[in-house]
Amino acid sequence: MTVRPTTVVFDIGNVLIAWDPRNLYRRFFKGREEDMEWFLSNVCTPAWNVEQDRGRSFADAVELLVKEHPPELHPMIRAFDTDWHETISGPIHGSVDILKALKRNNVPVFAITNWNQDKFREARKRFDFLNSFDGIMVSGDERLLKPDREIFELFYARYGVKPETAVFIDDSLRNVEGARAAGMHALHFTSADTLARDLRELGFPV
Repeated sequence: MTVRPTTVVFDIGNVLIAWDPRNLYRRFFKGREEDMEWFLSNVCTPAWNVEQDRGRSFADAVELLVKEHPPELHPMIRAFDTDWHETISGPIHGSVDILKALKRNNVPVFAITNWNQDKFREARKRFDFLNSFDGIMVSGDERLLKPDREIFELFYARYGVKPETAVFIDDSLRNVEGARAAGMHALHFTSADTLARDLRELGFPV
């Protein structure tokens, strides 16, 4: 018999908070979408950014790219750090409402997020609901990334959560599959409405 989960574990970026570097770079590349996509594919790339999620400082990351690219790109490279707050367009209100409903009904709620430790502290000051979790694991603090099993195992050990009693929510299918491989129920986030339906089917009061 499948154990019904009693704990909810959220990803944060693009589940509770909308993040996209294009929110920032459209200011630099007004009407030049192809040039912006080239920049994000060849300069400030996802592979480069994930190392900040792993704990590398933004200062070190920026200086690495400045050494590799011509001076005309340096202001845009540095903006990834100095204007990082512009990459966030705001909360995903339907998902935040779900989090609040779970809290009102005394459901244990946690988060595991791939996020640079310094930038996450900035986000935590900006969005008060990030202080409502019973515990948060930030990849940059732990030097571990989803979907690697190690970050899930550390979460179980730190917070005393049994994997079969928890449901994990993430917008990345790779991370969803990683959570399942580590023993949790897992839901692929596509919209707040779908998430609410899926959680109700699992018996959560949302």
